[in-house]
Amino acid sequence: MKFKSFLYIGLTFLAANTIFAQANVLNAKIPEEIGMKTEAQLLLDNDKPLEYGYVGDRDILFSKMIWEKIVLDERVNFPLYFPVEGDLGDDRKSLYKVLMENIESGMIPKVYSDAYFTEERTMEDLAPSLKKEEVTDEGIEWMNAEGISDVSKVPEEYVIRREIGAADISSFLIKGLWYFDKRQGELKYRILGIAPAAPDVNFIDSDDEANKEPIGLFWVFYPEIRDILHEAKAFNNNNSASPISFDHLLNSRRFHGLIYKEENVYGDREIKEYVAENALMQLLESERIKNKIRDFEQDMWSY
Repeated sequence: MKFKSFLYIGLTFLAANTIFAQANVLNAKIPEEIGMKTEAQLLLDNDKPLEYGYVGDRDILFSKMIWEKIVLDERVNFPLYFPVEGDLGDDRKSLYKVLMENIESGMIPKVYSDAYFTEERTMEDLAPSLKKEEVTDEGIEWMNAEGISDVSKVPEEYVIRREIGAADISSFLIKGLWYFDKRQGELKYRILGIAPAAPDVNFIDSDDEANKEPIGLFWVFYPEIRDILHEAKAFNNNNSASPISFDHLLNSRRFHGLIYKEENVYGDREIKEYVAENALMQLLESERIKNKIRDFEQDMWSY
């Protein structure tokens, strides 16, 4: 009897997931009905991100703050990157577009200039790093000939406009804390901040690779945006009928990140600052930091 009960519950749960994931695609009579849920589905579809459990300061036996870079060229990180042009319906957007749309609408009220969340930024403050307007040489000659100094009056054919888009985001930077919870006896991870990274908008189209090093555009405090990322869905390569939320994807660490900094006495300097001009040794140093954190948990059970 118990086995049958578990089987029925499992099938019911799977069927509910399939219904919500398909978003009425099988029952729609016109294309506009795809994605529209019935009232019953809306009442049931009130799930929220899994809440973090309370962790007292006395319960943390060991902790280490690290910064990682998620390079979007890697296949395992593609769900964070695509689609880069337009939307594939309301449920398919890149992580960068989800962040930008909610910042512009005010759903994400605060963005910061660094990973320590000490200085807030507004959209006006971010504008110089996200877009540029440049007058061509012909435009400057036209301004001189017409005696005009106001750039806004220059004809459009003399102005080059460039804006950072989803396709320009080369990586995401994340800040997180590894800690050992002595009550549960395990090593855990908590994301604290995330930042999209792209080359400087003023040099993004140049041929000089030295000027195309990606930099963090802005930082967002991750616990503050969990509800938003839970509503936004990433593509599930294994089963398109069951999309995964960005919040679930990041919290379950379904990505590959490279450690580029750990907290240290030298002002939290990056690995490239003390292992200079040697990519292989920088990679080995990153792996050393990862193994040092991982080995702490293993050593706790060594007698």
